[in-house]
Amino acid sequence: MFRLQGSKVLAVDMTGDAVKAKNGSMVAYDGQMAFKKLSGGGEGLRGMVTRRLTGEQMTVMEVRGQGTCWFADRASEINLVSLQGDKLFVESSNLLATDAGLRTGTTFTGLRGASQGNGLFTTTVEGHGQAAIMSDGPAVVLRVSAQYPLTVDPGAYIAHQGNLRQSFQSGVTFRTLLGEGGGEAFQIRFEGDGLVYVQPSERNTIAGDV
Repeated sequence: MFRLQGSKVLAVDMTGDAVKAKNGSMVAYDGQMAFKKLSGGGEGLRGMVTRRLTGEQMTVMEVRGQGTCWFADRASEINLVSLQGDKLFVESSNLLATDAGLRTGTTFTGLRGASQGNGLFTTTVEGHGQAAIMSDGPAVVLRVSAQYPLTVDPGAYIAHQGNLRQSFQSGVTFRTLLGEGGGEAFQIRFEGDGLVYVQPSERNTIAGDV
């Protein structure tokens, strides 16, 4: 159902089924399509659209019909993730589209940036199907094992899946280690067994100059 057309455009072939996607991300379609805007708050799909403490909101649309839709967002690189009953944790700004059959919601992941409340809630996607996540530059998938925990700069983090424990280490980032950066800073540490998706370009976070 999901396929990449180049690295920055997602093509979704539909035969009467539906896809959920970031509002405004559709760039073209053929065939017969119906569109519905979905608003946020609460459980299920609607839980996908808010981070309560930051005021950040993501508007989602449902596309249903016969034909092909093409999606893209600000020339971001697109990465396909197949879920086989497992759960994907992803930053809401990096989620482009999901199969309509996948369940979406939010989960509390801990204090990032303490008093600022940055990233307290992360979007979850679970079930059987495909999701498309975006990255600024080609994403890198890193394996975490019991012997090899992973520490990630929050500005580079996109998503993770598997049996992973996530914790936050405040007071330092990779840049502050070198005496560059300032403000409240932290790292994200993953332990267990799973995959972490990172991007080669850092976005700014409320938690500090990372």
